[in-house]
Order: sequence, then C-alpha cells, then structure tokens
Amino acid sequence: MQVQPVARALSPARAALRQFLRSPSGVAGAILLLALILATIFGPMLYPIDPLEIVGLPFSPPDADALLGTDYLGRDVLAGLIHGGRATMTVGAVAALITIVIGVSVGALSGFFGGWIDSLLVKISEFFQVLPPLLFAMVLVTLFGPRLTTITIAIGVVSWTSAARLTRAEFMRLRDLDFIKASRAAGAGNWHLIMRVVLPNALPPIIVSATLAIGVAILFEGGLSFLGLGDPNTMSWGLMIGQNRNYVLDAWWAVTFPGAAIFLAVLAVSLVGDGINDAVNPRLRRR
Repeated sequence: MQVQPVARALSPARAALRQFLRSPSGVAGAILLLALILATIFGPMLYPIDPLEIVGLPFSPPDADALLGTDYLGRDVLAGLIHGGRATMTVGAVAALITIVIGVSVGALSGFFGGWIDSLLVKISEFFQVLPPLLFAMVLVTLFGPRLTTITIAIGVVSWTSAARLTRAEFMRLRDLDFIKASRAAGAGNWHLIMRVVLPNALPPIIVSATLAIGVAILFEGGLSFLGLGDPNTMSWGLMIGQNRNYVLDAWWAVTFPGAAIFLAVLAVSLVGDGINDAVNPRLRRR
C-alpha cells in the first residue's frame, strides 16, 4: 500500500505572499512602486544634473538639452523629478511610520485597558480628529519653519487618528477571546499580552492602513508645498508644483510632470495596499 505524501502547510507569511502574487492590481502596483524607487536611487547617476542649478532659459520646452523642459527659473524639470522623488517618497514613508507608531500606541492602550484610560485617549483622539488636518499641519510648519523634517513630523502628528481608531477596534475585539484569557491565566502580564499576543493578531488591517498612509502623506506634502510651505532648499515633487503653479499656462510641463509623478506614486501605493488587503483578509483569501 503506497502512502500518499502529506502536503506541507505554508507559513502565514508565505501564504500571504502567494495570495498577493495572485492579485494583478497588487503586482502592478508593486512593479510601478519599485520602478519609481529605482528611478530615484539610480537616476542621479544616469542624469547627473543638480535640480537647483539653472541650466537654461526659463520655460524652455522639452528638447534635447532639457528632456522635460525647464521651470520658471530655468532649472531642469527631469532632474527635479529624479531628486524630488527621494524627498517626496521619504516624507511619505517616514510620516506614515510616525502616523502608525502614534496611532497604534494610542489605539492599543485604549482598546486593551478600557475604562478611564480608554475614555481619556478617546477624548484626545477626538480633539485631533475635529481639527482640520491640513490647517493644523500648516500651523505647525509655519511655527517651526518649512523644513523637510518639520513637514514630515507635522504630517505624522495630524494623521494618526484613523490608525488609532482601527487599532482600538481590533484590540477591543481580541482582548476577550479565549486564547487571550488562556495567556493571562498562564501568568502573562499586560505588556506581554499587548506586544506578543494581541498586536500580532491585529497586524493585518494595521499593515494595510500603514500602506495607504504613505499615499496620504505624499498628497499632504504636495498640498503643503502647493500652498507655499515646502522646504525651498530640498527639491520635491510638491515643491515643483507649488513654485510653478502660477505659470501652468505658460509652461504646462513644469507642473504636469511632477503632478503625474505624484499621481503614479499614490496609485502604486494604493494598488499595493489593495493587494495586501487581499492577501491578509481571510474572507478574500477563500475566494
């Protein structure tokens, strides 16, 4: 009698990766995002032009000397796209990290402990929630100066409430389940339960939220720069749009190309977020 081999179960990470690779939109977003990242990393080597250097006449249309034309000062638009992508995508990633760290910390403490801690943290979250995020970020940048670090921190500080609500809901759902009670009965302390037991089981929706927060942060940076609150010493896609917005009818390329870059970056991040959601959502995984 021949014994049939037993199929080896995939680890959760491998199962999620396999499901992600089955998502056409997720794979397309990952390829597009990787292409943008590689362009910002290796682009300066292939196109070694200082984005702040005046290389020609203002508003020169795309030609052999400036492939995507020049802006209102005569700076190379393509060089600005390549170098500006580093700043814009770094702001998006770091601001999203700040958003998730604050949001998960507040939401985890609120949802796990409940009681007066939950009431206090919910009141704080509601205070930040009712403030217009863009207006609040403008105030912070105006007070502390339009530097890239300030812009990044301001975006993270005003955007964490959604992550906090999501984390709070997940912790409240998980804290009374049987395996949490079993861990507590076995002597596990609160911090061990939060970090080692509850948080890992609450991670899937948090990861999706973190991915989408990158796109929101990129749009935030573009909005602040459009309003004249970008860092003038660091080229970014938002700064390119903000500085050339008054000349869009005279030199459409100076605004259109960085705007298209922001659109593609946010689209890529959104598609990756959808793919991750398909991969980590058990209901979608069974389809």
